[in-house]
Amino acid sequence: MSDHYFSPDPAAPESVRTLRVPIAGREREMVTAAGVFSGDRLDVGTAVLLDAVPAPPATGELLDLGCGWGPIAATLALRSPDARVWAVDVNARALSLVERNAELLSLSNIVPSMPERVPADVRFDAIWSNPPIRIGKQQLHELLEAWIPRLAPGATAWLVVQKHLGADSLLRWLQERFAGFNVERADSRKTYRIIAVTAPD
Repeated sequence: MSDHYFSPDPAAPESVRTLRVPIAGREREMVTAAGVFSGDRLDVGTAVLLDAVPAPPATGELLDLGCGWGPIAATLALRSPDARVWAVDVNARALSLVERNAELLSLSNIVPSMPERVPADVRFDAIWSNPPIRIGKQQLHELLEAWIPRLAPGATAWLVVQKHLGADSLLRWLQERFAGFNVERADSRKTYRIIAVTAPD
């Protein structure tokens, strides 16, 4: 596999930079770098997700799946300071950036983690994700099949997917694969769909 944002150990020079990004209601400084998803800006899809979804649960276990340099995790942690936020990615550089950004923002409730290091008994009270569509359909399906069943009863996974990258076909697959869940297109903004997957009570 060539060097992508979903590479475990990117070969590209890190080239750390500082950005001012709108997070949890105001602009904040965060660091990013080459070799991670959207390393030069806040991704449009992520911005759409952050603007569209309702407030996260105030407590419990929250998950940013495919966290990149951490704008979603930081938003969850700032909005829900009494919750624990798992920032999960396969990219070691991304996890290092999440840790640095948590320090910059004085956030002690973010846990950067490789997928396999999240304890198997943790159930999530919310999942927010701009999922890595470009890993391919089969791997994307495997990723969602691994994490969506870990929702707590009644909890929701919020996913943002660009329309031309298969949002509607992913919605249909989710509805078929998770037949016992409530799966719906919750919103449509710009060229993005917001998909909500809610576990049964």
